Amino acid sequence: MGLRRAAIRRMRETETEMEDKNLSKALEIVSRLLTGEEVGRDDKGSAGLYDEYVNNGEVYDITVEICRKLNLLVFEHENSLYACAGENNRVFGYTNDEMKKEIGVRLNRELFLCYFIIYNIITRFYNDTGSYTFAEYIKAEEVIHAVDGSLSSVRSGLSVVALNEVEEHSFKTIALVWEDLPMMSGSGEDVAVRAARGSKLGFVKMTFNFLVKQGLMLEQEGRYYPKKRFRGMVEHYFEDYKGRLYEIMKGEA
Repeated sequence: MGLRRAAIRRMRETETEMEDKNLSKALEIVSRLLTGEEVGRDDKGSAGLYDEYVNNGEVYDITVEICRKLNLLVFEHENSLYACAGENNRVFGYTNDEMKKEIGVRLNRELFLCYFIIYNIITRFYNDTGSYTFAEYIKAEEVIHAVDGSLSSVRSGLSVVALNEVEEHSFKTIALVWEDLPMMSGSGEDVAVRAARGSKLGFVKMTFNFLVKQGLMLEQEGRYYPKKRFRGMVEHYFEDYKGRLYEIMKGEA
């Protein structure tokens, strides 16, 4: 009888130890995701953690639950894990005022224009879940043409797809800000490098600078290359989130 009790006690101790180890591994995964460190199969420092996430159901469940409690979205892409702030996450995300400061704009309508530019950058690389082929890079001039075309398309059908006057007014305001901007400002070298609110090119470059600063893109000689984290977030967006802007761009009421 004593042997049986000892065996049961040891089994319980072993279970507790395993639970503690799984919790510790899950916390380490979340910690790495929050600090922007790599968690992937090809990374020597985190390959073991990635394998635990993929193959250990308890580590997976704990990691996902912790992220859910923190209002973080965790997703997997090309054998790596990434996390981004969920909607209205005031701790790990940005408020509108913080975003304006990060990008370099002052007014809400300018910020919303930058959001719209980001959406057009995304769709230049990736249109929907039916196509997983990414362009190698994109240039600012291509984004300007894309914004011109998408704003024209949205405005022509906005009265049909807009859910309310506020939504319709928001897009009209974005369009007016964009249409009032010259293609570029300044001259010579200044044109090639300046990111500012005075032109379409300036707005696009400010937006690209923000994406580069966030570790989502890489710039080289005027070409902007998507990093793996960017590609993963884009696929995650189209597959699981989309949002109202996607509906409007697709002409869905």
